[in-house]
Order: sequence, then C-alpha cells, then structure tokens
Amino acid sequence: MGGLWWLILSALTAIPMIKLLPFFGINKWWAMVCLVPLGTIALLWWMGLKLKELEKL
Repeated sequence: MGGLWWLILSALTAIPMIKLLPFFGINKWWAMVCLVPLGTIALLWWMGLKLKELEKL
C-alpha cells in the first residue's frame, strides 16, 4: 500500500515538472527523476542553478 502512495505522489510532482523544466532549458524527460527518492529535490536544485544563470544574462 505504501508503494502505491509513493507512485501517486511521484506522479503528482512529475506532471508539473514536465511543464516547468523546458522553461529552464532542461529536457522534460528529466522529470522522470521524480520517481526516485530525493529526485524532486535534485531537480529543484538544478532549476535553481539555471535560474541563477538566467538572472546573470
């Protein structure tokens, strides 16, 4: 039962990431990293780094 909740929460975070990642210049297929524990945190960190790069321009 716990695995089912994990899949539901992963899907709920992967769907918005699919839409957000292209705005940061990251391929949308990287959203599948949300299925791995701590993957969402890693993607948010990567998006933050890309945002810093975009601010410098």
